[in-house]
This record gives sequence, structure tokens and C-alpha cells, in this order.
Amino acid sequence: MGDQFEIHPNPHPVARAEREALLANPGFGRVFTDHMVTIKYAEGKGWYDARVEARGPLPLDPATAVLHYAQEIFEGLKAYQLADGGVSLFRADANAARFVDSAQRMAMAPLPPELFLGAIRELVTIDRDWIPGTEEASLYLRPFQIASEVFLGVRPAKEYIFCVIASPVGAYFTGGVKPVSLWVSSEYTRAAPGGTGAAKCGGNYAASLAPMVEAAEKGCDQVVFLDAVERKYVDELGGMNVFLVLDDGTLVTPPLTGTILPGITRDSLMTLARADGRAIEERPISMDEWREGALSGRVVESFACGTAAVVTPIGTIRSEAGDFTIADGGTGPVTDSLRKRILDIQWGRAADPYGWTSRLL
Repeated sequence: MGDQFEIHPNPHPVARAEREALLANPGFGRVFTDHMVTIKYAEGKGWYDARVEARGPLPLDPATAVLHYAQEIFEGLKAYQLADGGVSLFRADANAARFVDSAQRMAMAPLPPELFLGAIRELVTIDRDWIPGTEEASLYLRPFQIASEVFLGVRPAKEYIFCVIASPVGAYFTGGVKPVSLWVSSEYTRAAPGGTGAAKCGGNYAASLAPMVEAAEKGCDQVVFLDAVERKYVDELGGMNVFLVLDDGTLVTPPLTGTILPGITRDSLMTLARADGRAIEERPISMDEWREGALSGRVVESFACGTAAVVTPIGTIRSEAGDFTIADGGTGPVTDSLRKRILDIQWGRAADPYGWTSRLL
């Protein structure tokens, strides 16, 4: 269909004074911009009717396929306000590629990456005044795709809607960056081999909600899942990948075997660590290794990473087998350094030798 979008500006945008008040303290995922992008798909027709329009409800029939069979995928990325007033994205091409992978796993029509990137560009351009200019704040972008065909039957849908909405956000965790505590779930698992663990689909996150409630009841900030087969190896958190830092500087992280999300932040941090000369081990990590390593001093730091929270230090791990703390429970120097380096590239404060950033405006 080509990279063509019809532009229909919101006739009633949020007033400037109200917008500025919202941007002063947006929180995370609760404030939304004036517009959205939608593109439709039909079997035999392809992708069509790409448009930018006022953000509003999507009309859905009660028999719409996504409501019954959960054919749904999404992505998360950010637009950053640069010091010179420009706007940039970080590795948006990787998000576009992962969106295709997720669609294929969920038997959905894949959106061409050029349309994905075009939709992001159009939305950021029309809603650029919603991009916060304060430290650690950005415009969070949520592209998603749902099965929109009206039918009841277990088969891939023949119609889809792709949509992008945007939300100005501050820090993911309230109170700034501080070590989080984790609860090791012994009852629940996130994904099994052959399942949808590597796809960014809503079902994976829905499956994490009950154990996250359990973690909160145990006084923890997040849940960490173990593998679904042996219940002994670390998979990932409710929405973040995990790293251990060993006493010789080596970084260890669970391998991409189909049960965890191939995080873009995860991949970026490994690239930065290799540039520092650090060894990277992608291998299974048992809870026994994590616990014994923390107690012996072999594991000196642990952190989680993802688009929303970027890099978050892990301080304490709690489980039915007992609790343990990583080093002194604070933020380690490797964690702090990697967080600073990736943020500096994202915000344009440091050189980008990897071509990760793309300037939109």
C-alpha cells in the first residue's frame, strides 16, 4: 500500500496549559496524547486505510476474535527529547523486526517494518508537544495489533487492526532508581518450551499477574519465574530480562531458548559490556547457583532490564527456601555504569557507534 497516511488532526486537542500540567508529573502509562495511528488488514487485500486520527475508542463487535482467542501482540519503545530540541528513537528497527516475529508466532498477518516505522514517525510528529523535556521522562509508544474479524471459531483471523498510541512517562518505578526485591514463584511459570514465551503477546503478561500479586503480598516489587520443566532455572521477571555480574566481571544471563523475550535492552547491554571487554555467558542459571553465588561473593551484582525501566538493580531475593541479598543490597558499579551508558546514548548525550538512534525531528 506504500507508506501513505491520511492525517486527520484532533479537532479538540488538550489545551496547552492542561497538557503542561499533565507533563509535570505524568507517572507511567496513565496520560495519553491527542492522536493515534490505525491501519487495517484484510485477507486478499493486505494492509490498507493507514491514518492518523484523534485518539478514541475502537469499535469492537462482541464476537471480535481477539476477545475470544487472544490473537494480540504489542511492542514498547520511547521517543526522546534531545538537548537541541530534536527528537530521536532507540533501535526502533529492532522493535519492528520483533513485531513481525511475534505476529508469525501468533499466526497473525505480519506488518511490514516500513509501515511500523512510518506509523511511529507520524504519531511522534503530530504529538511532539507531548514529549517531556525533563530528565528520565520520555514519550512511551505502544504499537499493538489485534484480530478484528467478527467470528467464533478456533482459527487464525482474516482481519486485523494495527494501532499506535503514545503516553508521556516518567520513571517506571516511583521514587527513582533503587534496588528491587524479587519473589521466586514456586507455583507459577511464565512460559514453556514450544509456547509463546518469545512472543510479545498479552497472554504472557496476563499469566504473570497472579504471581505478581503473590509477590506483592510477600513484600516484593517483582516476581522471578523459573523454567516450566525442572522448576530450577531462572527464566525472567514479570516483564524484564535478568543478568548476574560475577566477581571477575563476567555477565551471565539466561539463553534465548524460546521461553523468554529477546529483549532489545538486553541485547544492547550485552553489546556495551563486550565493548568494555567483559565476557558474556548466555547459559542456564539455577536458583541454587544464584543463591550460593550471592552467599559466597561469587555473584556481586544482579540487575533486570527492559524498555520501561531500562536497568534496575536487584537487591534481595525471597522464596519459600529462604531469602538472600546480593552483596550489600545496593546498586553495583557495573549496573550503574551500564545504565548510565545506555541512557546517555538514548538521550543523545554520548556518541552512538552502533547506529542505534534515529533522529525523527
